[in-house]
Amino acid sequence: MATVTEIRQETPTARTLVFDVPGWPGHLPGQHVDVKLTADDGYSAQRSYSIANGDDGERVELTVQQVGDGEVSPYLTEVLEVGDQIELRGPVGGWFVWRPHSSPPVLLIGGGSGIVPLMAMIRSRGKSDTPFRLLYSLRDPGQLFYARELEKVTAGVEVAYLYTRTAPPDAGRAAGRIRAADLVAYGWPPETSPDVFVCGPTGFVEAAADLLTELGHDPAKIKTERFGPTGG
Repeated sequence: MATVTEIRQETPTARTLVFDVPGWPGHLPGQHVDVKLTADDGYSAQRSYSIANGDDGERVELTVQQVGDGEVSPYLTEVLEVGDQIELRGPVGGWFVWRPHSSPPVLLIGGGSGIVPLMAMIRSRGKSDTPFRLLYSLRDPGQLFYARELEKVTAGVEVAYLYTRTAPPDAGRAAGRIRAADLVAYGWPPETSPDVFVCGPTGFVEAAADLLTELGHDPAKIKTERFGPTGG
């Protein structure tokens, strides 16, 4: 069982849950866990959530965005309190991961809550000299996860925000969906052969992956993880 030790509100509808997980075996940035909730009558529901932190002993962080008609996310974002316990299984996954000993430049492209596993990669970078670039696509400034931390990222990590609905006056880019010009301006050129990780809603991930291949990026270097509009 995992015990909640801290809760941080990220946006009005999303929060980060910090758990103490005795016997946690460690994890790679990009992996996820399965969270299972069981009601008093025995009914259970299970959902997968990306791990938000780097490997840190028995500490596991999940950032959960509430889904209006979801079965699990409303409980995690509105009901769960410090001291509560839940069933948590993992880590799960071995493909959509960044291994800190890797040396190619890294391009992270996140849509909405797809930033979560990418943030784990940034947090795991540590003293590595691997250069990172993050393109973070979100509807408006009010949906920004990890705002304060992203403002203070270390040297070697460049962050660009792509607003799709409402952009702040100083955005330097009109609101709109991700396009090839964004990848040229803020990403790595194909000749640098970066490791690319794309995570977000299905439509966003497919669009970004198509643009990357059209620009000449090696499809074998593009790893994607997507989630649908329902569930939670």
